[in-house]
Amino acid sequence: MDITDRKISRIARMANRFATRIMRRQGIGPAEFDFVHIVRHHPGITQAEVCQKLDLDKGAAARQSARLESKGYLRREPNPDDGRSQLLFATEKSDELKNSKAHLEAVFYEWLTEPLSEAERKELARMLDILFQRGWEGREDHFAAVEKCLGETDAE
Repeated sequence: MDITDRKISRIARMANRFATRIMRRQGIGPAEFDFVHIVRHHPGITQAEVCQKLDLDKGAAARQSARLESKGYLRREPNPDDGRSQLLFATEKSDELKNSKAHLEAVFYEWLTEPLSEAERKELARMLDILFQRGWEGREDHFAAVEKCLGETDAE
């Protein structure tokens, strides 16, 4: 039984939906943001590698890459190892984009927690830290303990 009733996931989706709506007004969609995110974390990645990571077809990746380059979020350089491909790099403008999304989410969470007293906010943050730390530690063994819970649940 999920005592959280998936409220954590629901709240995170609301924050994402808010940030996405504002970013669309600024001319960038979620798929483009994901594309930029991959390039930011893998400077010099090829378009083919982005296709694999995001499960995109070549045509969609080429269109997104060109669109993001025209918007100033990416730059392309010839691949010295392969004359047919290009290496993708994020620009400073893409750093601003990341910071913009984080800022929008922070504004949403500030608004969301506004009705709470300062003590309630601190207690909520303390409890979320506990949950985050447990999740962070769980990822070290690829959530084996969580998978074990699946087996116990299935056995019931």
